Amino acid sequence: MVEKRIQPLARDAMAYVLAGGRGSRLKELTDRRAKPAVYFGGKSRIIDFALSNALNSGIRRIGVATQYKAHSLIRHMQRGWNFFRPERNESFDILPASQRVSETQWYEGTADAVFQNIDIIQDYGVEYMVILAGDHVYKMDYEYMLQQHVDSGADVTIGCLEVPRMEATGFGVVHVEENDRIIDFVEKPADPPAIPGKPESAFASMGIYVFHTKFLIEELRRDAADPNSSRDFGKDIIPYIVKNGKAVAHRFANSCVRSDFEHEPYWRDVGTIDAYWQANIDLTAIVPELDIYDKSWPIWTYAEISPPAKFVHDDDDRRGSATSSVVAGDCIISGATLNNSLLFTGVRANSYSRLESAVVLPSVKIGRHAQLSNVVIDHGVIIPEGLIVGEDPTLDAKRFRRSEGGICLITQPMIDKLDM
Repeated sequence: MVEKRIQPLARDAMAYVLAGGRGSRLKELTDRRAKPAVYFGGKSRIIDFALSNALNSGIRRIGVATQYKAHSLIRHMQRGWNFFRPERNESFDILPASQRVSETQWYEGTADAVFQNIDIIQDYGVEYMVILAGDHVYKMDYEYMLQQHVDSGADVTIGCLEVPRMEATGFGVVHVEENDRIIDFVEKPADPPAIPGKPESAFASMGIYVFHTKFLIEELRRDAADPNSSRDFGKDIIPYIVKNGKAVAHRFANSCVRSDFEHEPYWRDVGTIDAYWQANIDLTAIVPELDIYDKSWPIWTYAEISPPAKFVHDDDDRRGSATSSVVAGDCIISGATLNNSLLFTGVRANSYSRLESAVVLPSVKIGRHAQLSNVVIDHGVIIPEGLIVGEDPTLDAKRFRRSEGGICLITQPMIDKLDM
């Protein structure tokens, strides 16, 4: 008799990605696109990390709830994530806020973004739901979290990141007992509760939740009937379960995917200009903290067909060169110098220009003699000849969006207003 094969729990799970947020702290970078659609790492979008984690974990049913300025995000997913096949019990649903419950109601909160699509979830008959934020950069195998959820008998399992205790004041923080059962959930506490045995550390919620599907649907319906609810997981659903059910913390370190070159669990909320710039520039290190070259855990994305990058000219003052930099396809470095910079697809850097610690989004053109340092340049910007950014903080702040950390965000409307 052949024993029945025990398949991974991920095969009976649906990943539901909440990707409707604007991400207002990214300022003009999210004027035309939602935060999950913002470019990252040379060729990807931020949402590709949550989606790739789900796919690599073995989850074959994925739904993505969109809302704010979703066209760029939807177009990216249609181009890069259209390989799921229903005949293999796979599905990929893009779920825009479409007033399916009421003619006047958009998604009112993260929980409502799931509640309004309960009928779609039920049609798939999955046993587990993995609720994900679509705007963080990390690598994680959700199978380990699913296994813990089942083994612990929890009503909800919450992904938690260990952070220095006083750095947790900007997060939702979970207070746990010795067995990682959650006894309190506090939003942005002034004095975060410590991890048992680690007085200088706290558990920050990663916005990753695992439920049994039946239980989640019951909770969503209960919450929807509460007139005082804000329809949000972090503000309503999770605190209610912590108080009235069993909530358990899952330690990110136990499921973080690391190659031989990655020593510490890597998770970033790239929600500010400074954090976004730093996470991209980090990839230019000799051994970056995040290994995007790990073929065992690929970051799937829309693979744009493009020619290779090219470096031309070899004169003393006009040499196409790059050091400690990441350069995507279809870039032409024509007599320009790059250092510690990351260039997305289709950038043109012309003669005598210099980029230092620059994050340059797709299809940007850098004019001759431009000198740019500590910048993020938005998609399609045309940098005029001779522009200097990064040497005069006062002038930079008048012309561009200059962050607290001294990073200048440059967009085409800002360039158009320059009096050169």
